[in-house]
Parts: sequence; C-alpha cells; structure tokens
Amino acid sequence: MTVYADRVAAGVALAAALAPWRGTEAVVVGIPRGGVLVAAAVARALALPLTAVAVRKLGIPSHAEVAAGAIAQDVRVLNDEATDPRWVSAAQLAEVERRERAELQRRAVRYGLVGLDLAGRTAIVVDDGVATGATATAACRAVRAAGAEHVVLAVPVAPAHWRPPTDAADEWVCPNPVRDFWAVGSCYDDFRQTSDEEVVELLRDAPRR
Repeated sequence: MTVYADRVAAGVALAAALAPWRGTEAVVVGIPRGGVLVAAAVARALALPLTAVAVRKLGIPSHAEVAAGAIAQDVRVLNDEATDPRWVSAAQLAEVERRERAELQRRAVRYGLVGLDLAGRTAIVVDDGVATGATATAACRAVRAAGAEHVVLAVPVAPAHWRPPTDAADEWVCPNPVRDFWAVGSCYDDFRQTSDEEVVELLRDAPRR
C-alpha cells in the first residue's frame, strides 16, 4: 500500500496515471472538500480546467463516519448494507438527508457550483479516495446529469475489490488499490480537514474553459 504525504502528492501521483488526458478538452471535477485539493494538483499537472461538484455523504447517526449513502443535486445513492433497519431507521435517514441537503445547497452556492454545465465534455471526477463508493457514485451521476458525455472516475486509493457502477463511470482509474482497506485517511501522512476557503481559492485560481 502506498502512503501519500498529503493530498497534493496524491494528486501528482494520480495525474501520472491520467497522462493520456493531458492537454485534451477534458475537465477535472473535484469532490469537495478534500477531493478538490487532489483534483487541483491533477488539473495543474495535465493542463486541464478545474471545477467541482457538490456532494454530501449520508452518515449513519450512531456512526457518522459510516456512509448510508450520498446525495448530489437530483441524485441519491444508498448503500444496501448501511441502510439496514438495525443500523438506521427510515425516519433517521430522512432527517440526515434533510440536514445534508441544506449543507449541499450551501456549498454549491459558496463554491459557485450552481448550474454546473458539462455538456458534451469528458469529466474526470476526482476525490481523495473511495471507502464505500457512495460519494463517488453520486458525483459521477451528477456530472452525467450535467451533460458530461464521458465520465472518468479517478482516485489515488480505494479498496482493491471496488468498481464504480457502469451507469456512473465509463472509466475507472486507481493507482493504489488496497487489498486490506481500512480507511482513506490511513493512506495519507497528512489528512487534515480541508476548509471552505481553500476550496474557494483553488477553484477561483484554476483555469476554466
């Protein structure tokens, strides 16, 4: 298992695996917040424009880090095992989703992501890693709904057995598949939380076309 120094280092490594897309008409789409740091490094290395897609995890109330699913604009993904009534009730899940939809809208406005248009483009969706896959799947379906013609899901690390659903991504790139996967953060020396301000700055300063 490769351990990355931080998200920027992970982005540089991921860009090497995405080299065929250098200088093309593709657009890199980061998943806030941490995924945007990785995506920005990818976009710089490949000379591609950068944007983002607002996605929120639906955490199980008693285990907030465990994803019951994820949401994006007009997209909802649920993990069957995590939504077992023994773990979370329908009422609990509805309340979690209500809160997360409010935060989803706040982030979309804060990051300038309202009305994302990717019509006819190749979208390279980037996060800092995959755990359950719900967030990445929701993001891919959201960019597809925004008009992306071809969707590439690319992350630095993921469980070795995981693959995105075929309706979500056309290509899957992961240079560091981990057989005994525990958590995304375990694959980073520095996995500190990313702030809204960092995301806004990266998106503001990145080239767009």
